[in-house]
Amino acid sequence: MDLDEAAQMFRELVAVIKKLRTPGTGCPWDLEQTHQTLRLFLIEEAYEVLDTIDRADDPSFREELGDLLLQVVLHAQVADDRGAFSITEVIRGIERKMVRRHPHVFGSVEVQGSAEVLKNWEQIKAAEAAEKGVDPSPAAGLARLPESMPALQRAQRLGEKAAKAGAPERSLGAVLAKVSEEFEALEESVHAEETTTSTMSEGNRAHLEHAMGEVLFNLCQLSRRLGLSAEDSLRAANRRFIERFRV
Repeated sequence: MDLDEAAQMFRELVAVIKKLRTPGTGCPWDLEQTHQTLRLFLIEEAYEVLDTIDRADDPSFREELGDLLLQVVLHAQVADDRGAFSITEVIRGIERKMVRRHPHVFGSVEVQGSAEVLKNWEQIKAAEAAEKGVDPSPAAGLARLPESMPALQRAQRLGEKAAKAGAPERSLGAVLAKVSEEFEALEESVHAEETTTSTMSEGNRAHLEHAMGEVLFNLCQLSRRLGLSAEDSLRAANRRFIERFRV
């Protein structure tokens, strides 16, 4: 990789976006955009990147990474236009963070494997949070996980963070038993519900929704304990479901 060429191409991209956002001479559509109007494009582009990874489609992967990068630069330009921060500050911030969180590469810290890297990473993150006055409690850490994350992914991350914060971990057998217990509770609720979905009371619907949520949450914890991604597992199942309609 030619770093000088990459830097020059990035400068040109930033210049293009700035021109698109220049009042009077820029693009009317780009000038109308705000962080709120762009937020769904950011999510959509991220998922399109994931799709190309799953397909092992490098040409499309390259293109979709460009589309995702466009969203980052565009958001930074919108922020710059309103006097909040610039793309320079975004880059400087992440560069300094990566150097700070890798003292075994950029400093004199020695590590023995990735487990120690992750341990140091969490300690550094905790120190950074303390400097910012962020609530260090485990509950606050869980609450900081974005609610806009896919629910399966967030459930799994909640379990990970709780475990790192010292929450007692059940054995794999106990996790399996909990999944079975919650599914039995859901099954009982379904059998007890005699009305159809069109005539179901709000109370019964809320009860079934609660039971379904407990099943899904505990399945996510089972995925975590097995070293799997619940989100990826379901995405793969969705693809298989679609393929069955193509044959």
